[in-house]
Amino acid sequence: MSLRSLASLGDLAGRRVIVRCDLNVPLKDGAVTDDGRIRASLPTLRALTGAGARVVVISHLGRPEGAPDERYSLRAVAARLAELLGAPVAFATDTVGSAAADAVAGLADGQVAVLENLRFNPGETAKDAAERQAFADELARFGDALVSDGFGVVHRKQASVYELAQTLPSAAGLLIAAETDVLDRLTERPERPYTVVLGGSKVSDKLGVIEHLLPRVDRLLIGGGMLFTFLAAQGHKVGASLLEADQLDTVRGYLATAAERGVEIVLPTDVVVAERFAADAPHTVQSAGDIEGGPAGASGIGLDIGPETAARFAELVASSTTVFWNGPMGVFEFPAFAAGTRAVAEALTRVSGLGVVGGGDSAAAVRALGFSDDDFGHVSTGGGASLEFLEGKKLPGLEVLGWL
Repeated sequence: MSLRSLASLGDLAGRRVIVRCDLNVPLKDGAVTDDGRIRASLPTLRALTGAGARVVVISHLGRPEGAPDERYSLRAVAARLAELLGAPVAFATDTVGSAAADAVAGLADGQVAVLENLRFNPGETAKDAAERQAFADELARFGDALVSDGFGVVHRKQASVYELAQTLPSAAGLLIAAETDVLDRLTERPERPYTVVLGGSKVSDKLGVIEHLLPRVDRLLIGGGMLFTFLAAQGHKVGASLLEADQLDTVRGYLATAAERGVEIVLPTDVVVAERFAADAPHTVQSAGDIEGGPAGASGIGLDIGPETAARFAELVASSTTVFWNGPMGVFEFPAFAAGTRAVAEALTRVSGLGVVGGGDSAAAVRALGFSDDDFGHVSTGGGASLEFLEGKKLPGLEVLGWL
């Protein structure tokens, strides 16, 4: 069964439509510093306002632990949304209280209101289903239908994602429809050659993805902090670099399985090794087999893939027809250790078929390095949700919308 679409809700003119977005964006000094997720919500919001719906936007931001916390207010998000929509957006200072009721009651056809952070109410993330349902019932008073469009939370059984979708007539928004289509192509119908690039800190975060995708891909490129567990599994010394010793046997198993299946696992041949974890740390490029041979010796910390590896990864990415990338190649926040991530990102812009940035830190990295979302085939809004989808897991926020 496929997702229920907006069309399944019928004529929305004059109807109150709650839209569960994922507007969990970074803030600094009360301003939004990366509006990628807000921009991703615009097609659905514009479709609904254009249809004459009275749109009630709900979202979480951060982890305020079930109580109001001004650091996690959606006020700045509502202001940025108004700028992007080019229209006023009402903001309610509570989620299900009198301010929310007034904001919703004041909407005219085609207008938008944003309610305060869902996670200011403990019912949103409660482990007890009855508590979540009670909060969903309160939210449901403000809507005649629900459009679920927060892909970044569909792997969570939370009140606004799961129970609310059962309480009101519900359908997937355009963002969720686009995300699931792309991820379904990656898992079930990729065009070849198909390359997956994995980085980030830990192998343990990617175990399910590696296991599920190994039978489906042509090659797997490994960078980021997780590369050192792979190198150690091959018998190399990795200095003081990040290492998950408890995953060595698992990684050896992946290497053996890949060899049996004819899947190429490409590991770095050189590494940028620093004397300490700092933006200005002295560093050298070392062979992947001689990480401890530099000035820092056994205290050296690998913080990026080396230039030879970056060029090789870029070549393999650009020559592929389908590419999924999740996880930076190094500590991209430090300019001296961002070259590997930049090389992969640039190569991904040249993929002739489908090039996907897998959300989370990868999406943050490409924007921080000056790339636009439009440079890529798709930039996912859900790092964790994307990974769980690619692991073959059932996601409650999709199942409740008809996805099987």
